[in-house]
Amino acid sequence: MSEQRVVVSAAEESMSLAKQELERDFGPTAKIEPIGPDLFAIVAPGLSAQEVADRCEDAPLVFPRHLTTEVAMLETKAELADVADAALAAVRESGIKKSLAVQVWASGRSDYEFGPAAVFSAIADKLGEAGYKVVKSGRDHVLSCCLTPRGILLGINETRDSLSDWPGGGVRLSKGSDQISRAEFKLEEAIREFGLKLPRGGRAVDFGAAPGGWSRILRGRGMKVWAVDPGDLDARLEGDPQIKHLNLTAGRFLHSNRTEFDIAVNDMRMDPALSCSLMVQAAPHLKPGALAIVTLKTGTSNAALFTIDECLKDLGTAYEILHARQLRHNRHEITVIARRLDELTS
Repeated sequence: MSEQRVVVSAAEESMSLAKQELERDFGPTAKIEPIGPDLFAIVAPGLSAQEVADRCEDAPLVFPRHLTTEVAMLETKAELADVADAALAAVRESGIKKSLAVQVWASGRSDYEFGPAAVFSAIADKLGEAGYKVVKSGRDHVLSCCLTPRGILLGINETRDSLSDWPGGGVRLSKGSDQISRAEFKLEEAIREFGLKLPRGGRAVDFGAAPGGWSRILRGRGMKVWAVDPGDLDARLEGDPQIKHLNLTAGRFLHSNRTEFDIAVNDMRMDPALSCSLMVQAAPHLKPGALAIVTLKTGTSNAALFTIDECLKDLGTAYEILHARQLRHNRHEITVIARRLDELTS
């Protein structure tokens, strides 16, 4: 069996942690090769992108955020026509039928005379002439193209094995006129990347809600929100009868609360172990099977992996961990999506 080169994208400041996770999980036979400042390849006997994707979800491995299987690496002096020809040849060899996504991005600075937009157009035109329908996302297969300091990388994957349906996992969200805080991007990205279905008309509790960005998103999806924070909410949320602001700390709220919730969220700036402890304390206030979303401020030092392991172990006493990943809009933190266990141990 020929070895596949699985190309992994991660945040530049978290590259060493992503490599450590993969080396720890796949053992000493795994070889890691840097490609760009936020890109590397992993090679191991029999390894496939599907296996890496499964491990990222199941383990979970939190720092890889995009995968593709390398099919070609063109020289840095390649022309646009060369890239388009190589892309068409790769697609034909892969056996993909008539429709696919094409995603192009850059890793680090380069001296190319063209950028991702020009590359996308060249590839899309070439594939279109050959009868393929090209879009930017939402297809079963994706052709990835990354401009790297080492050359122009082409990769082909099933989208379900890519971790993200964005170029290199670089989710780009637009700021809306009603946005309250940039922290909203973190929750929006989690909902999109993990395909979360929030219970419309359900009850949500937002710990550390101020100034209310996450509460606004939950309300926008039809939920009634208990916003728990001693601080003030944005004035635009005042007067909404479906947002109940409780001027309390999370601990005091849980001590007196008698409401049962469909979802709990927590984006508080606090030690990750304390955040997990709070979410475990909140579990009895949630319906069995309710969602919990928490961001853990782990940092990117080598101690982060140990911290994450301990946090997930702690959360696992009350929740099933569904996803855990450093998303693009996370800064030195990870987002955990969990489901409350049907039965809680005392």
